[in-house]
Amino acid sequence: MIQLMFNGLVTGLLIALPALALALTFSVLRFANYAIGAMLTVGAYAAFAFNTLAGWPLPLATVGGMGVGALVAVGVNELVYERLRGRSGVTLLVASIGVALALENVVRFVAGNSPRGYAVALARPLRLFGLRINSEQITTLAAVVAALAGIWVLFRFTRIGRAMRAVADNPDLAAVRGIGRRGVVTVVWALSGALAALAGVLIGLDATLDPQMGWNYTLPVFTAAILGGLASPMAAVAGALVLGVAEELATTVLAPQYRTIVAFLVMAVILLARPSGLFGARWMTR
Repeated sequence: MIQLMFNGLVTGLLIALPALALALTFSVLRFANYAIGAMLTVGAYAAFAFNTLAGWPLPLATVGGMGVGALVAVGVNELVYERLRGRSGVTLLVASIGVALALENVVRFVAGNSPRGYAVALARPLRLFGLRINSEQITTLAAVVAALAGIWVLFRFTRIGRAMRAVADNPDLAAVRGIGRRGVVTVVWALSGALAALAGVLIGLDATLDPQMGWNYTLPVFTAAILGGLASPMAAVAGALVLGVAEELATTVLAPQYRTIVAFLVMAVILLARPSGLFGARWMTR
């Protein structure tokens, strides 16, 4: 049971970064970016190219993949979402579905459908207090905790972080105070793309790379963000951890391939019982 809970926490951390990215864009732009899974895939494959084709060590390749993810996210915003500014959330959601399909098929066209893996050395798992901990789990713990700490510091102690919170709370009042929306939106998309790319690399380390890897995580990511509170970015992390543990514990009564059912049921219950999420604040529309 303790092993399952530990595995669930690691699974939750894998979901936490794209869930945070999804909640971050929603809090500022008020639409659910369905393309978050495809952005995850693009970042993972970009890091793969730097790692295996260019020969970069994986940490440096990961930074390169995060840079590509940020550029792709900003580029998609400029080419698609900014042109639809002022449209309904449903319109933007449909547009993001088109973006997801386009990005996924570009990856498939360039890299093919065969599973891929990063060029990393094999390492034996550690045994600690009865837990079996592999090197990928240690990497995930370190990378996600460092990323979340960086985002928290950005939100709390930097000017751009305060600007993002101001735009999320009241964009009209933020504009009156001289906070430029366009610059904040660009930073939000860059962060979203970088976080999704980092998650893609960690997922690729945990399993393998394939063009549908992001699609497989789309439902858990949305569930985690909704569970925590879609309008409260950091609350999505708590939602991801709860979901990860729930999925792992469910394998005691369900076959592993049916664990996605847990994410679907959790999302359905939360939407019916508390749409603002367990940890999120309610928000109003005019």
